[in-house]
Amino acid sequence: MTTSADQPLDTSLDASLPIPMDPHVQVRDQPLDDQRLATSLPADPPRHRIRSVSRGLLSLVRPGQWPKNLLVVPLALFDAQGAPRELLVGTAWAVVLFTLASSLVYVLNDLYDRHRDRMHPTKRHRPIASGQVGVPTAIAYGALLALVLAGAALYGPVTDWWPIAVYLCLNAAYSHGLKHVPLLDVFVVAAGFALRAIQGYLAGGTAIHSWMLVSVFSLCLVFILGKRRHEMTAGGVSHRPALRGYSVQFLDHLIALCAGVTVITFLLNLQESVGAPHTDLAILGSTPFALFAMARYLQLLHVQGGGGEPTRILLRDRAMVVTSLLWALLLGGTLLATHY
Repeated sequence: MTTSADQPLDTSLDASLPIPMDPHVQVRDQPLDDQRLATSLPADPPRHRIRSVSRGLLSLVRPGQWPKNLLVVPLALFDAQGAPRELLVGTAWAVVLFTLASSLVYVLNDLYDRHRDRMHPTKRHRPIASGQVGVPTAIAYGALLALVLAGAALYGPVTDWWPIAVYLCLNAAYSHGLKHVPLLDVFVVAAGFALRAIQGYLAGGTAIHSWMLVSVFSLCLVFILGKRRHEMTAGGVSHRPALRGYSVQFLDHLIALCAGVTVITFLLNLQESVGAPHTDLAILGSTPFALFAMARYLQLLHVQGGGGEPTRILLRDRAMVVTSLLWALLLGGTLLATHY
């Protein structure tokens, strides 16, 4: 092929044409660090940026998880000895304290795990991992939550707030390494719910019932282990190192063990808490509800592949909601008959 001198051959590549790739070359997505992520984000107008950051800050504290902190309420009201007004104020304040504490934990955990979250198909959309909330902003936000929590604990009506201090210490250790240790990762999370229950007893001025604490702890283990099982079956073990210490069969055995402990210890607590002559009514009436609720959760976990969001199951599954309401009516009526 020849060309004239005034029309030289153009050997440059046309930028509009696709460049063929070698099919044997694998291109892997590398996690962006904070500086590269910040510079890669499109520049939004200031007003839109403020709205985006505000939504990110709200999402960062996970308001959908706040109902977990209501665990202090039924235990505080179960066998309260204080005046109704003092009880309600103390219980409400305890819920506020644990809501602030859990929000602070979520912020710190997302800060610590932001690089790993960017590798996860779902967690990469979290505010810090996605860059919606910058690291300096998240640090300042966490510091503000810590100050508000300290002020509410020191100057509020709740004087016994040591469960919250223990909760924060446990979660600090969890974020810095315990979350990667099989078994310890689930036991630490379950301990946080047991601490909520203890705070409920302290808020109500009630003696702590050991069987109820065991029941709460084992029930939380059921939910957490169910969540781990769902993670293994849905996404494998790469995104959570602790999952390498589990197998689906091992988790099934642990869930069955903890489910049995939950039902038995709850009934034992009723035997201690409900006074005569209504003890038998409370135990016999609660047994079918307890067994059905546990069986329904296991059905959702094993048959329908649920378990990823235990809170959503408890609040949105119709069978679970109806069972809980009927069960609450039974126990509430029994307690009223016992006291009056």
